[in-house]
Amino acid sequence: MKVLKLSAQGLPQSWISLEQAVLHYAADQVRWEAGAEVAVFRGGVNAASGQQSIITVNSIIGTKGVPNINPFELKPGLTNGKLFSRDRNVCAYCGDHFHEEELTREHIIPFAQNGKDHWMNVVTACRACNHRKGSRTPEQAGMTLLYAPYVPSLWEDFILRNRRILADQMEFLSRGLPRSSRLWRDHLLH
Repeated sequence: MKVLKLSAQGLPQSWISLEQAVLHYAADQVRWEAGAEVAVFRGGVNAASGQQSIITVNSIIGTKGVPNINPFELKPGLTNGKLFSRDRNVCAYCGDHFHEEELTREHIIPFAQNGKDHWMNVVTACRACNHRKGSRTPEQAGMTLLYAPYVPSLWEDFILRNRRILADQMEFLSRGLPRSSRLWRDHLLH
């Protein structure tokens, strides 16, 4: 389980472990909390007060300090898992839905024609369509793209990079999604 760490202003910063969250609480770096309580950690007994230390961790925490992520400069990392999730495991050429192991990262402008490996030049394709297209552009291969590529927003990137998002975390992150996001229609938000 991961805790969603936000800046004090509410911008996603990172997914952190429960142990990392406890360190933020212990160092008095948590400015605010949201979501459900997800864990309780019990420490030693204070010799002076006789009280046991207890830290309760919420699923979403806002931390003090200046954010270390500028959402306008963020370039989300491209991985096959995030690409396939962005494209809902649907082949951009035949439109069929596939399991992740049956999919490939398809370069619209292939490397052989100086294509680059970035979000705006890649789509999800099944192995058969990727093989048929080969090192040609869709136009050269006579194949039509069924959807356009796009660079995920900060909020989409946080959803795409964690497969086990709690309902309250998903609700929080979905509020920041652009209305044009494919994730609105995706099973990720249902």
